[in-house]
This record gives sequence, structure tokens and C-alpha cells, in this order.
Amino acid sequence: MNPESLRDYCLTKPGVTESFPFDEVTLVFKVGGKIFALLDTESRPTTINLKCDPERAAQLREEFDAVQPGYHMNKTHWNTVLLNGSVRTSDVQEWIDHSYELVRSRLPKAVRESLENE
Repeated sequence: MNPESLRDYCLTKPGVTESFPFDEVTLVFKVGGKIFALLDTESRPTTINLKCDPERAAQLREEFDAVQPGYHMNKTHWNTVLLNGSVRTSDVQEWIDHSYELVRSRLPKAVRESLENE
């Protein structure tokens, strides 16, 4: 996956916003004002940080060399995925979905309900 296809996939989710709040290369995706993905648009290979259930995060790190503890993030809850061709697109999309749902599920009920109407 390249940065453009990752961006396009993240933006298919209801209520997602994107911005560059930290610098001009780190594209941040939020739902309900909370971060669920950070995409480094200039790194080679491309990297994306995704929130993950702690047990699943550890399991993915053991299973995939391209999945590492979250760079500059809480290493218990975040993974950095190196998109070097060793991970299937469908896996990355599933991990994006998991991150989005994990963050979305912790939003206030009124915010979650407003997302369902989008």
C-alpha cells in the first residue's frame, strides 16, 4: 500500500478527519477528535501507526516482522507497521478497521450515534 491508498481507505470510515498537526509529513486521522492512525507520508518504506488491543498488538509483533511497537507512541496500545511488501493489503486494512473501531467504541454515546448517521 502506498500513502495515497492508505489515506483513501482511512477516509472511507464515517466521521474521519485528517490533518497535519505535528509536522508537514505526519498525516493524522481522527474519529470524534481522537487519533486512530498516523501515516508518515515520506518514510521509505511507508509506515503507519495504528491503535491496537494490547494482547493483539503483542501477537501481531510476534507474527509479523513488519509490525513493531508504536514509534513515539504508547508501546502497549500502538503498533507501527512497515509497509515493505511483506504484509498483505487486506491485513493492513483489517488493522486500520480495528484501530478505528477501538477508538470509536470509546467515544461518548452521542458522538458514536452521530457517526452512525453519516
